[in-house]
Amino acid sequence: MTETSITPADTAASGDDKHLRILSKTDLAGIEISLSDVVATVEGAYRTLQAGQSDNPRKLTVKPQDGHSVSYAMLGRDGSRNVVAIKTSYKHGLDKGREEQHYYTALTIYDDVTGLPVAMMDCSRIGSLRTPAVSALLARECAAPGARSALVIGTGTQGRLALPFLLTTLPDLDRLMLFGTHAEGIGAVRAQLRAHFPDRDVEIVTGVREAASDADVIVATAGAHTPAAVEAGWLKPGALSILVGHGLAPSTLHQADRVIATSEAQMNVTGTDMADADGKLPAVDAEFPPVIAGVAAGRRSPKERIFAYNSGLVVTDIALGHRFAQLALAQGLGTEVPLWQ
Repeated sequence: MTETSITPADTAASGDDKHLRILSKTDLAGIEISLSDVVATVEGAYRTLQAGQSDNPRKLTVKPQDGHSVSYAMLGRDGSRNVVAIKTSYKHGLDKGREEQHYYTALTIYDDVTGLPVAMMDCSRIGSLRTPAVSALLARECAAPGARSALVIGTGTQGRLALPFLLTTLPDLDRLMLFGTHAEGIGAVRAQLRAHFPDRDVEIVTGVREAASDADVIVATAGAHTPAAVEAGWLKPGALSILVGHGLAPSTLHQADRVIATSEAQMNVTGTDMADADGKLPAVDAEFPPVIAGVAAGRRSPKERIFAYNSGLVVTDIALGHRFAQLALAQGLGTEVPLWQ
């Protein structure tokens, strides 16, 4: 699929100042978009941010003392698309198993040229695509030259597309490994991989230490209850460790030769579980927007062990959400709600 040209006039063509177009999970589920299109959209958002054309303020977080839930609010502006958007995220039941948890996330987009609303949408598919796309871009920029093996830890939402996206940016990977504890999730990972790369399969591993020691790229996407905790001493020279959720021990960060983060400020807010005994996180050597724009180096030598923190930036959600909104509007999807009348 080739990316279509999007203009502010197209964005607001079906809107007015009284109605809001609601795009449900079902509306978005049927929209076809290629992995390479997603990667290009996310990469464009990083480049626009680095060029100073977009705004990505620090996220706001609310969490009760017992930690049973967490809420985020993120506001941003995409200067290339001329849209402003607000993303909200709420997860409940963090003290329970996956099947008992509740998670809701939504993105509301406004056209900053006309001042009209574009759409409010369920953001779960946006996040399920955006996050592994960012990991794949991190791998492209920071993996050692000639990287051939990858290990994904976790089989939840973020783990299921990790391998297809990695193969999109690193097509020479020839050994794909997966550690997971849920049979349904393992099956879903396999299904997604075969859907996008029918000739490829994944090796299910039970020994995390052995698999990690063989991996050139590790993407840790597991939930908080995972038994996996890869230590720095297990990693081979030149290994790249990407943290999305859980599965890496703090030593992989504190003993890394180089630390890359999508946002150092966000890492300091959401990465506190990786702090040392004094409650501190190391300084970031480079943030990812200047790396992807070629202003800063991702990797400096083939042997250095790199830790990358993928916390996601709302400008990437905005760019991908806007892309989906355009595709949905072109197909007449969604429900108009008379919110302001």
